[in-house]
Amino acid sequence: MSAGDWKNLYAAATEGDLAVVRYHINAGVNPNYQHPEIMCTPLVASLIQGHREIALYLLAHGADPHLLSEFDGLTPLQAARKHGRTEVVTLLLARGAREPRQPFWWRWLPI
Repeated sequence: MSAGDWKNLYAAATEGDLAVVRYHINAGVNPNYQHPEIMCTPLVASLIQGHREIALYLLAHGADPHLLSEFDGLTPLQAARKHGRTEVVTLLLARGAREPRQPFWWRWLPI
């Protein structure tokens, strides 16, 4: 896998181009890679941008439903909830996704 292939996959996930996403996944690009320049997963990016079909395709083809997207600080479940993607929330919960637990002392921090 070259970073260019992953960048093209990421761009397609962000823009809603399912054909390009399919091409790169079928070519073996890792959907869970986070490029050091971008630090976001294609799955979280597709959820933020509202590309449900791409999110479902990525989940069906190896995207980790638990993987934190470093740049956004969101897991797929958090991104889906935050952006109102209820169908994907249901699917992620069915796959065992859970909200990350915060250390107990964080409960007292003002939000």
